[in-house]
Amino acid sequence: MEEPGGLVGLRDLHQDLLALEASRFRNVERLWADLEAHVNEFRQLLDKPAKNEKSRKLLSLEVVTLDEVEYSINDQFRETAAQLADTLDLDELESARLLIESGRNAKKLDRSKAALAIIHFHEHRLFLLECMRLLLRQSQDVEGTESVRDIARQLVGLILETKDGPARNGSLYTQKCLNAMVGIENWLQSLGERHQGNMALGQTTRTEYTDILEFQQASLAEQHESLGAIVTHLIKAGHTGVEDFNKLLDYLPKLDRWNSIAVHYVPMIIAFTAQFGSPDGGGVLRDARMLNSKILDNKDKAPWILRNLQAAMITWWLSEYSGWYLEQPTGSPVQNVNLEAEAQARSEAFSQALRDGAFECTLTICSHVIPEEWYDPARTGLVDLLLRDSVPLPSELPLYCTYFQQLLMEQLEAFADTFVANMPDTLRRFKLEEDDQRKKLRSGFSMDGVTEQTFHLERFLMIISFAFGHRADAAQAFWGDLDSNLYGFLQWASRRLSTPCVSAFCEMLSSISEGEESAGSAHRFLLEEGNAVAAKIRRSASLSWAQIFAELSLYTSKSREQPMADRSANDYRGKHNPADIDEPESAHMLESYLRLTTHLCGESAEVRSWIMTQPNFSILEVLFQLCNSAVPSRLQACAFKLIRSLLTEKSVEIGMAVWASLDHWVSGAFSHSFPRPPKATTPAAWAEEVTFSAIAGSFEQTCEFICLLQSLVSPAVPDTGLNDQLPFPETLGSAYRMAGIEPYIDFVFDRIFASRLPHGEDQLHHRIMTLNIMSLAALCLRTFNEDLVILANRSTAAVDEAMNTSSLLTYVRLHPFSRVMEWMFNDRVLCQLFASAEHDIEEVSSASPDSPLILGLLRTIEVMNLIFDLQSTYLDVVRPLIKLQSAGRRRPVLNLSLASFEDTVTLKIDLIVALGLYSGVGNQELTVGSLELLGKLASSRKLNVQATPGLNQRFYGNRLISAVEQHDDVDPIARSLCNAMEFDLREISQGPNAPGWTIKSVILDFLIHCLSVSPDTPTLAHALLGFSCKGTAVHVEEGSSFDERESLFHAVLHLAIEYPDGDRESLQAWALSMKQKGMQILSILWASPLTSLLTMHQLQADESLFALFLRQRTVEPHTVWDGRLIKESDFLYRESAEALEHYLWYRCSLFEYTSSAIRLAVGDGATSLVAKIFSTLLGSTSMPDGEQLPNPTVFDLFDFIELDFGGDISSPQLNYFAGLDFGISTGLGLQKPVESFDMKIVHEMVALRANELRKSGRFQDANEEQRAGEEAQRILHYFQTENSRRVLTFASSQTTKAWAELLILSIGTCVLDPAGKAALILQALQLITPKLEDYASTNVRQAIDVAKLILALLFQLDFEASALDRSRAGDVANDRIFQVFRIALRSVNRPNVDMQLREVLYKICYRYLGGMAVVSDAPIRRRHGIQTVRATGERTMDIVCDDAFGASAACRISALLLLDSLAGMAKVDKSNYIVDCLVRTNFLQVLVESIESIPRELRQTNAKDIPILLSYYETKLSLLLSISQSRSGAVHVMNSGLFQAVRGSGLFSVDPDIGVEIDNPEALAKYYRLLLSIARVITSVVLSRGPQNEQSIESAKAFLTENRPLVVSMFKRQARIGGVSFDDAGVDIEELVELFMLLIAMTNFLDVGYAS
Repeated sequence: MEEPGGLVGLRDLHQDLLALEASRFRNVERLWADLEAHVNEFRQLLDKPAKNEKSRKLLSLEVVTLDEVEYSINDQFRETAAQLADTLDLDELESARLLIESGRNAKKLDRSKAALAIIHFHEHRLFLLECMRLLLRQSQDVEGTESVRDIARQLVGLILETKDGPARNGSLYTQKCLNAMVGIENWLQSLGERHQGNMALGQTTRTEYTDILEFQQASLAEQHESLGAIVTHLIKAGHTGVEDFNKLLDYLPKLDRWNSIAVHYVPMIIAFTAQFGSPDGGGVLRDARMLNSKILDNKDKAPWILRNLQAAMITWWLSEYSGWYLEQPTGSPVQNVNLEAEAQARSEAFSQALRDGAFECTLTICSHVIPEEWYDPARTGLVDLLLRDSVPLPSELPLYCTYFQQLLMEQLEAFADTFVANMPDTLRRFKLEEDDQRKKLRSGFSMDGVTEQTFHLERFLMIISFAFGHRADAAQAFWGDLDSNLYGFLQWASRRLSTPCVSAFCEMLSSISEGEESAGSAHRFLLEEGNAVAAKIRRSASLSWAQIFAELSLYTSKSREQPMADRSANDYRGKHNPADIDEPESAHMLESYLRLTTHLCGESAEVRSWIMTQPNFSILEVLFQLCNSAVPSRLQACAFKLIRSLLTEKSVEIGMAVWASLDHWVSGAFSHSFPRPPKATTPAAWAEEVTFSAIAGSFEQTCEFICLLQSLVSPAVPDTGLNDQLPFPETLGSAYRMAGIEPYIDFVFDRIFASRLPHGEDQLHHRIMTLNIMSLAALCLRTFNEDLVILANRSTAAVDEAMNTSSLLTYVRLHPFSRVMEWMFNDRVLCQLFASAEHDIEEVSSASPDSPLILGLLRTIEVMNLIFDLQSTYLDVVRPLIKLQSAGRRRPVLNLSLASFEDTVTLKIDLIVALGLYSGVGNQELTVGSLELLGKLASSRKLNVQATPGLNQRFYGNRLISAVEQHDDVDPIARSLCNAMEFDLREISQGPNAPGWTIKSVILDFLIHCLSVSPDTPTLAHALLGFSCKGTAVHVEEGSSFDERESLFHAVLHLAIEYPDGDRESLQAWALSMKQKGMQILSILWASPLTSLLTMHQLQADESLFALFLRQRTVEPHTVWDGRLIKESDFLYRESAEALEHYLWYRCSLFEYTSSAIRLAVGDGATSLVAKIFSTLLGSTSMPDGEQLPNPTVFDLFDFIELDFGGDISSPQLNYFAGLDFGISTGLGLQKPVESFDMKIVHEMVALRANELRKSGRFQDANEEQRAGEEAQRILHYFQTENSRRVLTFASSQTTKAWAELLILSIGTCVLDPAGKAALILQALQLITPKLEDYASTNVRQAIDVAKLILALLFQLDFEASALDRSRAGDVANDRIFQVFRIALRSVNRPNVDMQLREVLYKICYRYLGGMAVVSDAPIRRRHGIQTVRATGERTMDIVCDDAFGASAACRISALLLLDSLAGMAKVDKSNYIVDCLVRTNFLQVLVESIESIPRELRQTNAKDIPILLSYYETKLSLLLSISQSRSGAVHVMNSGLFQAVRGSGLFSVDPDIGVEIDNPEALAKYYRLLLSIARVITSVVLSRGPQNEQSIESAKAFLTENRPLVVSMFKRQARIGGVSFDDAGVDIEELVELFMLLIAMTNFLDVGYAS
C-alpha cells in the first residue's frame, strides 16, 4: 500500500540526498527523477486534511474504500482510527490509511498500531522537511558540482512555482513555512500541558503513552528546527520579500518562552537582516530605513516578551544596516538627513542593546547550540564568567542537529564580519569604556552604582570563537588577506589587552587557527606582534610569543616560592598571594596562554619545532616547574595538556626526553619543598608518592596526566607497525626503583580506576576518566607485539639483534602490556571494568557517536577484546617469565584463582545481554566491537557449558542463552539485528562505503564464528537466528518469529538470495562476500544434525532452491572481477581474487544445498519435488502459477572450470632477505580454509631483517636501502599472491567436488529411462572430458577432481543401454566414450602427472575396457583400444608397468587392473602387443618372480595393511592368469620361472598334519584364496601350452610331486575323511580341488604315481 511518495520513499530519498551531500552518491539521474516525483508533496509541505463530518460518517460504514481498495473494518479499528484522528487533528480516513500502512510492522516492532501510526505520521513530516532542506542546501552549495547545483535550483523553482510563475510564489511558500512553525509551537504547547497534567495526577510510570508523548515532542521540535533552516535557505536564495521580514517582526514579540524553539528563529533573523538591512543584500535603502524605524521604535512602543532576544536582534540589524552609511550614497533618499545624528543614534541604540544583554543572549545561544559534551573547565569557566547574569536556555527538548549548528555559525560569522567592518567606531568606543571602567573599579572609584565590569568585547571575541570554531575554511577570512578588516581587527584587538580580555582573545585565536596552514599563520602573527619584553610585563604590548613566555616564566618563578602545602587548591576560588597573581583573572589569563600554545602545537609541526628549539626558554623545564609549584590544579592540567601537544607526531628523541623530564619531576628533581620522607623511604620514592597524591587530587589534573601517559606510550612517528621498541628509556627510574613505568600504570589502575572511580565522581567526569583510562589500557595492550616471541622461538631470525630494544627479554619484561594485563586480572579492576561496559540501553541509543559515553564504551569493549586475544600469551609466556625475572621485587596484584578472562565473565554474565543490546543501536563501531567480543564469548567452551535450572531461570541449557532469556532480551536483540540486515538498492549503490554494509558483514561474521565453533550444540547464535533452544536440542515454537518467517534466519536467507553480486559490468568482492557469508551460515545449519531437518524443511517451504537457481549468474574467462580480468597480472594480488573466492564458495554451497535437497525429497518420497528439482537442473523452473522460467542448467553452472588463475608461482630471488624461513608463518584458520601464509608474520619477519641489516651497517647508502625495500615488497607481493592462488585452487577443487556429487546424485535419482540417463551422462562427459587433458600437468588437484567425476559417471553409465547401440546416435555416444579412454590414456603419458591422478586415470581406462566388452560392436572397439594404446607409445606401457610395482598400494592395484583388462582385450583380439610390451620391459619376469617374496612380505607387513596387500597379490595373479590364457603368454610366463617362484615361496609346502600356522579364520580363508589364485595361473599355463608340451607337463608333475601332502590334504578335507573340514572357517576349497584334479589328469600324475 506504500506509495512512491510514502514514508519508505521519503526515507530512501533522504538517504540519497545525504549521500549526495557527502559526495558518495553515484546515480544522480535517479535522484533527480525521484525528487521530481515528490514535487507535489514538497509544495503541500505540512498541510494536512483536518477532521470532518464526511470522513467520520464514511468511517462508520462496515466497508471503507482507501486508494481504490475496499477494507472491512471492525469496531475496534474504527475506534482506534477515531482516537488517532483526535490525537493528530487529522482526517478520519487518513487516520485509517495510516493505521493500515503502519500496522504491518506492529508485531515486529513490538508496538501498538496506534503508536506506530503516530510515529509514521511524524517521520513522514520530518523526512519531507529534511529532503526539502537538503535540496535547498544543494541549490546554494558553491563548493559542489555546478551541474548538481543548477538542477537543484531548477527543482526548487519547480517546487516554489517560481520557474514559470511569479516570484511572489517564493514569498508565499516562506509564509507557509512560517505558519507551519507557529502551528508546531501551538501543538508543542498542547502536548506540554498534557504532560504536565499527567505529572500532576501522579502518572510517572513509563508507558507506551508517555513514550509516544515524548516522541511527538522531540519530533515536532526537529520539524520546527528543519523549518527554521528551510526559511533561512529561502531567504539566502532570494525567494523572500521585505513583507516576509515585516510579518516575522510582527510575530517575534509574541514569543513567550526562552527555549530552543525561540533559537530556531535566530538564523532566519540574521539572514533577513543581511538580506534587507545590508547594501550587499537584495533590499533597497528606503525599505531598510523603514525596517530600521520599525525595529528601533518597537523597542519602546512594542517591546518583546523576550527582551534579551530583541536586544540581540538590534545588534544583528545595526551591524548590517550601518553598512549603508559608510559612504554617502549618491541619489539616495538620505541626501538631506543629518547622518551624524543618525550615526550617533545608532551607536547609542547599539550600546543600549548591549546593556540590555544583546551579546549575553548571542553568546548564550552559541554555548547552548554547541554544548560541551566534553568537560572543558577553562572554556566553560570563561563562558560562565561572561554569562553570569544572563538568562540560561533550558535543555528540555532534543539537542540541535549538526546542520542547524553549522547554519547558525555561518550566520554569526556574517554578523561578526559586518560588525567589524561597519561599526569600527562603536567597537573602539566600548573597548575604551571597558578599560576605563576596569581602571576605576580597581582603583575603588564609584561609578554610579556599577560594581562589576562589563565584558562586551570579551563576549564578542567568544562569539567569534564559536562562529569560526572547527571551520578551518571560514577562518581563512582572517588570514587570507592581511589587508582585510578581520586581520586588522585581530591586530587591534591583540594590543593593550586587559587580563580578562586575554583569555577571550586566546580562545578566539585558537578557533581561527585550526589546521596546519591557519596554525602557521597564527604562529607568524604572534612572532610579528612580539617585542622585547622586560622582566616587568608591559600591558601595553601586543599579545605575542615573547609576552606569553615572559608571563609563564614570571609566574613560575614566583609561584615556586609558595609552600608545598598550598598545592591542594584545586580551583581559582579563594585569595591568592598578590606576589603570585597581579590581577584576579591572572590565572584565567595564564590558563589561556597555555591553552593557546597547546592548540597551536597540536596543529602545527612548525610551532612544535620552534618552541622546542628556543634557546632562552626551556619549555619542558618551565612546564614541569609549573606543575610542581603551588598553583591551581587547572593550571597544572593545562601544563600537562601542553606537554601532550608537544608529543603530537612525536619522534623517538622527543618521547624519550619528555619521559626523562617527567620521571625527574615525579621523583622531586624540580622541587625542594617536599615534606620530610618517613623512615626507610628514599626521598625520590617519597616524592613520587607525594606527587601522585597531588595529581589524584582533582579531576582535571588526573585526567590530563592520564592523557599525557597515553601520548608517551603511543608509538613514535614514523611507525613501522613492528612495535619492537619500548616507548620509554629502558633505564627509566632505575636510580631509585626497578626500571620501567610500573608506578605510572599502578597509579592509573589502582589509585584511580579501581579505587577512585567506584566511589563517587560526577557522571561526566566518570565517563571521561573511564574513556582515558581505557584508551591507555587499549594502547598498552595493542602495542605489544606477541609475534616477536613466536618468531624468537620458531624462526632462525636474530630477534634480539634486529629489535630496537636491547633484548626480547627486556621488551617482554618492561613493556606496559605485562603490568596492565596483571591489573586486568585484579578483582577490583575487573569489577570496575565490567561496570564500565554496562550502561542503560536507552541512554546508549540516544547518545551521539562522539560522546564520552559511547567512546568510553567502545574503548572498554576494545580492552576486553584485547584481553581475550592476548590472555594466553600473557598467562603462558609473559607472566612466568616476569615472575622468574622479578621475584620478590614486584607487587603482585592479580587474582591467582582466575585462569582466564572467561572465569570472570561467568560471574558477570549480564555482560552478554548488554553486548547483544549494544549491537542493535545502529552505531557502526559499537556494533562491530560488541559483536566481535560477543562472538568470542559465545564460542568459549567455559561459557557454553550447560546451565542448571534455577529459581530465576525459565529454561536451562546453554548458560549464555539462559542469561539472555532470563531478561527476555532474545527477541529485542534478534529484532535489532534483523532490522540491520535489511537492504535496498540505495544502500547497495554506495557499496562497501554504505554504513549498513559493515554492520551486516559483522553480524554475519558473528553468526559464522559461533556456529562454526559449535555447530552441533545450541549456541547464542541459534537463539538469535530464531530457534528455540532447550537443553541440547532446538525446535521452532509456534507463533515465533521463525514460524512467521520474520526471524534473523529469514533475514539471512533473504540476503543470501536477493543481495546482488555486483553491477552489470563487474562482479564485486564486497557484494559477493555478503552473499557467500549468508550461504555459509545456511550451510552450517543444514549440515549440522542439530538443525539440519528444521533448516532444510524451512528452505523447502520457501522454495529457496528455485529462487537461487533463477538468480545465478554464469561467468566466463572474460568476466570482470572487481574491475579486473582474470588474465591480468595483478589479479591475484587485488580484491579481484577475493571476488572470485567468494563466488566459488557461494557456488559450492549452492551445489551442496541442492544435493541435500534432493536427498531430503527422496527420503520423504516427494517424487514430484524431485522431478521439479531435476527440471530446474536442466534449465527450467516451474513457478506456482504454472509459468516456466528459464535458469542456468547444472551444466551451465560448471562454468567456473573455465577460469584459469594460474599454477604454481615462482618465488622471488632473495638477496637481503635470504635465509628467512617463511614456512613458520603458515597455518590453518577460520579465515582461510587451506594452509596459507600469515601476512602479518611475513611482514614482521621482513621488518626484523631490515632492522638487522640497518643496525649492522649493511646499507651503505640510500640506494641500497631502497633496493632492500623493493625486495621486501616483492616478497610481500609473492606471498599475498601465493595465498590467493592456494585459496582459489582449493575453492575450485571443492566446488568441482560439490558439482560432481550433485551431478551423480541427480543422475542416480532421476526418473529417466536408461537411454535418457545415458544421454545425460554422455552430455556431462562431453563437457568435462576436455578439462582432464588441460589440467593433467598444469593443475593436478583440479585434474584429480575431474578424473574422479568422469570415473563416477562411467560407473553410472549402462554400457548396454540403447544409446550405445548400432545407430548413428550410438556411434556418436561410443565416440564420446572412446574419447574419454583416449584422453585418459594420453594423460598418463603427460609429463609431471601426479601419482594420485594416474591412479584415477587407470581406473577410468579399466572401467571403459570393462564396459566396452559387453557392447554389440565390441571387436571394433577392442581394435580401437589396442590401436590407441599403441599410438600413445611405449612410454605409456612403461609408466603403467612402473606404477604396478613402484607406486602407492592403491595406484599399483589400479595399474595392474588396467594391464589385466588390456591383456584380456588383447587375448580376445588375438594381439600380442600387450604381452610383448610386458616382456620388453621385463615386467613379466619381475611379476612372476614376485610370487616368491609373498610370504616374506606378509610377515613384514602390519596387520592393518594386510588386506590391501592381499588385494594387490590377487590383482597380480589375475593379470598373470589373463596373460597365461594365450599360448604366447603362457610361454612367457613359463619361461619367466613360474614354477621356480612358486617353489621358492613355499606356499604349497604346508604340512597338513601340523596344520596351517594362520589361526585366524578370516586370514585362513584369504590364504587359501591366494593358493587358489596361484593354482589358476599354473593350470592356465599348462592348459594353454597343451598336453603336447613336455616342459609344462613335466613342470606340473614336479609341482604335484613336491606338494603332494597339501594335495592329499585338500582331497581329504573335500571328502571329509578324518573329520577335518573347513566349513566352520568359511573356506571353500572346491575349486582348488578341481584344479588339482585337472592338473593330475593333464599330467597323468596318478599313472605315474602308481607305476612308481
